[in-house]
Amino acid sequence: MLIGYARVSTSKQGQSLDTQRNSLIDAGCDPKHIYTDTISGTKWQRPGLDSALSYMRPNDTLVVTRLDRLGRSLAETVNTIADLAERNINVKVLEPALDTSRPADKVVLNVMASLAEWERDLLIQRTREGVAHARAQGRVAGPKPKLTDEQAQVARELIDGGKTVSAVARAFNVSRPTIYRVLKRTGNDG
Repeated sequence: MLIGYARVSTSKQGQSLDTQRNSLIDAGCDPKHIYTDTISGTKWQRPGLDSALSYMRPNDTLVVTRLDRLGRSLAETVNTIADLAERNINVKVLEPALDTSRPADKVVLNVMASLAEWERDLLIQRTREGVAHARAQGRVAGPKPKLTDEQAQVARELIDGGKTVSAVARAFNVSRPTIYRVLKRTGNDG
């Protein structure tokens, strides 16, 4: 059975839902079996795709108008296709023409999977280089400490003077774990 999936973003209306639906119907999808999503901004919840995937059975084919309808990135798209392949579900892309039931197109998908892995590796490498560069310049990754060095020293003195961690945390309007981290940072783990 051919199951269609269409997706648009409200911020980018290059290809409307109606246009995609018509293309899917022309490709042989029953209008009752076309699932849709409208995704705006950074939200990436796809209830339409989730419904389509849960409806599908082995030997069904998911039909999309373009490959980018299945994911935000090449890696995500390839992962979605691989998950479907494990369930013995084919994917047919109308533009460019791609059908995972054809051996030649499976080779194309393997190349895409390799490119997606390469893309992930590059991202990891760039992230590590960026962190190393920031550290070399004295910048520390992560959120700013909730207490300044001076406040941390005062908190430590209060604890050393007999105040409880809870009392000091209330005084600085922070959590107890924050005070424990401060004590560790200032060389006294309480």
